[in-house]
Amino acid sequence: MSSSSRGRSNLVIVANRLPVRYSPNGDAGEWLTSPGGLVSALTAVLRECEGLWIGWAGTAGHEPPPKDYEGIPLRAVEINAEEYENFYLGFSNATLWPLYHDAIRYPEFHRQWWHAYEEVNRRYAAAAAEAAAEGAMVWVHDYQLQLVPGMLRALRPDLRIGFFLHIPFPATELFTQMPWRRQILEGILGADLIGFQVHSAALNFSRVARRLTSAQSHGMPLQLVYEGRSVQVGAFPISIDSARIVETAAEPAIRSRAKEIRAELGDPELVLLGVDRLDYTKGIRQRIKAVSELHADGYFVAGRDVMVQIAVPSRESDPHYDEARKELEQSVSEANGDQGLVGRPIIHYLHQNVDFDELVALYLAADIMLVTPFRDGMNLVAKEYVMSRTDLSGRLVLSEFAGAAIELRDAFLVNPHDLEHVKEAIRTAKEVSEKEARSRMARMRRRILRRTVYDWANSFLAALAAPHDETPDVVDNGYSGA
Repeated sequence: MSSSSRGRSNLVIVANRLPVRYSPNGDAGEWLTSPGGLVSALTAVLRECEGLWIGWAGTAGHEPPPKDYEGIPLRAVEINAEEYENFYLGFSNATLWPLYHDAIRYPEFHRQWWHAYEEVNRRYAAAAAEAAAEGAMVWVHDYQLQLVPGMLRALRPDLRIGFFLHIPFPATELFTQMPWRRQILEGILGADLIGFQVHSAALNFSRVARRLTSAQSHGMPLQLVYEGRSVQVGAFPISIDSARIVETAAEPAIRSRAKEIRAELGDPELVLLGVDRLDYTKGIRQRIKAVSELHADGYFVAGRDVMVQIAVPSRESDPHYDEARKELEQSVSEANGDQGLVGRPIIHYLHQNVDFDELVALYLAADIMLVTPFRDGMNLVAKEYVMSRTDLSGRLVLSEFAGAAIELRDAFLVNPHDLEHVKEAIRTAKEVSEKEARSRMARMRRRILRRTVYDWANSFLAALAAPHDETPDVVDNGYSGA
């Protein structure tokens, strides 16, 4: 596949952000690669196909982003300060984000936010329509851009359009609270292929689409007919770059650093670890309360059993997240104040970004990984921890409401809303025999090794490119949850 002679691309990725981020560095500043496996996977595909990436450059007030990234053309979409407030902080993150995460916090519905969301989505759609070659594939990503597929189809009906939602899609009873529910559905239904992390989310979408729009089932619930077109709906669970994790975990310097981390913690017998983006959906405060109560119960002992919690900064200009940080840090302070000793806090808390090497060293240093979100589309930290444990040591406590729980059934699954259940899962993980723990880890590793993040990207694009009558066996990828 190659770009057309008119300079348009046969594959266009449309995402909220570009694959680069601006980092202040004195007076100059610099553009760095955005973290995460998604960027690596999509850039590899784009490079092979001579594709283009469309997205927002980030906060205003710095130099324009580069025109290309590792040989991939970039096209920046402009978002001004008012639109950032209404489209991004408002509708995307104070309306859609809480609604799609089980309304853990009440979603706010404001008309000016919706109008900004429409306008910005229209801008992304126009950029994609201009950049795509005749008959090209356009892959639109995530909740910030749910109107783009429909808008793009109106502009360019010749295109093959895919949409992937990285976060959960809610049940009908929650989604129907949305005042603009039909517009959202009709926007997503502009795609030829609609992908979700798990089968249940795909079913949720199919049900609500058939209830609120003219979409009808075409033989099976995940094959829809809408406005005379066949629309495929399916589960495409995202994965990780397993080889990179394994190779990094094997490096002597990383293993040495893991030992240093334990020494810096006072050589405890047990290290528990949490690594999360700072977000109220991640269940961090509940997790900290569980660990604090295990100390209060006398099950854990300060200095002997310690927890490290990394809270990666997130949306710091959003007052909701400023509040979440204050609440979390108060919980940490109370736990250490109540249960810690001089020089021996029970929880070591860091609110900062952690580079990849240090993250893998932390995975190796931890005896028990705590991944307990109230709701998560997938959660790649759980998969990364498992793949780092090349010697089959370590135990994973995982929320049953994370998408990863469907694949990682051999984790110690827990209802994060049930504090006693969280405590019980931690105790069970600590006390399980080494033989059983190694057996569980081996089974989880085999499951993850079945497909990488590169397989995920390629399987979605293969399904998007295939004729409609060839896609049903591909879109579920064997992850029905059965």
